[in-house]
Amino acid sequence: MAPPPRTRVICVDEMGPIAVKTYPGEEWKLGPGRATFEPDYGRRGNVWVHGAFEAATGQAAILLSPSRDSASHIQLLEQVICQFPADRWLIIEDNLTIHKGRQTRLALAAWPELQILFLPKYACWLNLIEPWWKQLRSLALKGRRFETTDELAESLQEALVYWNDHRHPYQWKKKPQQQLSILGGYGISIPSLY
Repeated sequence: MAPPPRTRVICVDEMGPIAVKTYPGEEWKLGPGRATFEPDYGRRGNVWVHGAFEAATGQAAILLSPSRDSASHIQLLEQVICQFPADRWLIIEDNLTIHKGRQTRLALAAWPELQILFLPKYACWLNLIEPWWKQLRSLALKGRRFETTDELAESLQEALVYWNDHRHPYQWKKKPQQQLSILGGYGISIPSLY
């Protein structure tokens, strides 16, 4: 099912807090799969990453914030409007309090062209930004050591630029019929599409 013309479907979520610390990479493994580096517990600060991802094109945007709050979420929605030009936007997000709070509802009242679709509870895997977070972590964090939040923020922004320069549409790896076995059936049946 395709969205209406000039409508973009954007998946929105938060990742974090991401600590300023050492993140192990493949090169640190020696022997039978054991890590050989000293644990780094961070405690040098952290950053929340608020993200927007369009599965149809692979385009992504992030907003870095010291906290996960409604103000940051509203800033991300403003960023979506600017960076993903369209007549209408369908925003897919989970049921987090900051997505439904009073400040967010007031901001959304000023943007009637933004339509919010909340995912069912306990179904975060339906939000296609989730697999993209893994890509961002790999590009920005894997095998790196950070001393300050500025270094961490710079690495995340560089990873975003790299991703957007090499982006590609996201493709579901499983057909709907295969998804049913993951869900355990639950009395759901999907007619064959093929």
